[in-house]
Amino acid sequence: MATDVVMPQMGESIAEGTIVRWIKKVGDKVDRDEPLFEISTDKVDAEIPSPAAGVVSEIRVKEGETVPVNSVVAVIGSGASAADAAPAPAAKAPEPPKPSPQADGAPAPAAPARSTPGGGTGLQAGPNLDAGPSKTTEDAIRERSSPLVRKIAKEHNVDIAQIHGTGIAGRVTKDDILAFVAGQEGGEADRPASAASAPSAASAKHAGGSAAVQAPTAPVPPAPKFTPGAGDVVEKMSPMRKRIAEHMILSRRTSAHVHSVFEVNFSRLAQIREARKADFERSGAKLTYMSFIIKAAVDALRAVPIVNASVDGDTIVYHQEINVGIAVALDWGLIVPVVKRADEKNLLGLSRAVADLANRARAKQLKPEEVQGGTFTITNPGVFGALFGTPIISQPQVAILGVGNVEKRPVVIEDAIAIRPMAYLTLGYDHRVIDGAVADHYMSHLKKQLENWDPNTV
Repeated sequence: MATDVVMPQMGESIAEGTIVRWIKKVGDKVDRDEPLFEISTDKVDAEIPSPAAGVVSEIRVKEGETVPVNSVVAVIGSGASAADAAPAPAAKAPEPPKPSPQADGAPAPAAPARSTPGGGTGLQAGPNLDAGPSKTTEDAIRERSSPLVRKIAKEHNVDIAQIHGTGIAGRVTKDDILAFVAGQEGGEADRPASAASAPSAASAKHAGGSAAVQAPTAPVPPAPKFTPGAGDVVEKMSPMRKRIAEHMILSRRTSAHVHSVFEVNFSRLAQIREARKADFERSGAKLTYMSFIIKAAVDALRAVPIVNASVDGDTIVYHQEINVGIAVALDWGLIVPVVKRADEKNLLGLSRAVADLANRARAKQLKPEEVQGGTFTITNPGVFGALFGTPIISQPQVAILGVGNVEKRPVVIEDAIAIRPMAYLTLGYDHRVIDGAVADHYMSHLKKQLENWDPNTV
């Protein structure tokens, strides 16, 4: 009996996924729960296990194609041998709907706003958006766009109904929204009337109800055209690489980035770590400098809560939970799993949580909710030998901590030169809401705790 393999829904707001790689090919035997293919979504990359044992008899979606959740991507047959399975041609992807002609190539004008039950206005469905009598316009817009697309649209005051989607069933893709935004920023002459008369970007909102306060920006010049040389190797960005690029550009356009660098003496931590690391190993965890840094960073967030906040229009949201994202470098990109409620964990709990998330990130076993909801991020370029870095803020957060390499250096201790393990810690912060004095107050709190750690708290 044949078993259909479908594109899984990796999270409540995920509507589609991209096949990154087929681990098994047509004719290969596969066991139940054995990795079958890799997917990439707006939230996470993951290996998808086979729903049944048998032989891969058909692959319907090629690598690199994006399909809606619950679409059949392959078929597992119950044949006794691989020879019984014959390759089947991949299903042809549906052609994207062609946009209606517009004068001079301009985007379609925004549909008029309609009244909502709350007395405000809502977005009117465009020609590719048929919400139906039982759905609100907002529900229909969500169906034809991903969370990332909606975040970019809100950031730039764009009505998604203006955009003709080129994705499946008319969905607005990331390329569609980025191209539309680039057209807006190319000059006032190219802007649609609705964009030119849009309210100030100070009220533009991000994903999850957060928003950016932005001053008007100068027109962005088009990217220079580049012609590869004869010996150059050209390859497309992976889905993860494209998402990283989009998020980093969005963050730089959103936040006024400033960085403060503090030098920290790790002598006391080195002594405590040497004395207690065996105890941690017997408990199944490693006591690393990062464990101390996370704990101290969390305590400093309690002391300076503005660093654990987000911007929402002209208001500041102070988060009650402290959810710390830990950047994990992968061979194929970067991902930031989140330690939820980090302030409720001790050093041992933090060590275990970080090791578990990092290991499952490298094995592509993270769940979408494990890379969402972060309120503060820590990145560790020092693990590769960097003295310090100036990291980019993860939106909609307002700060990120960079950890430099811990190495022995000559320092002045009470008018004498001594050799001590030292490291630079960098706080990147959003100057829209965090002033230099506040950032330095946070870093001073962090430095004091790291240099004067109480051994009884380990």
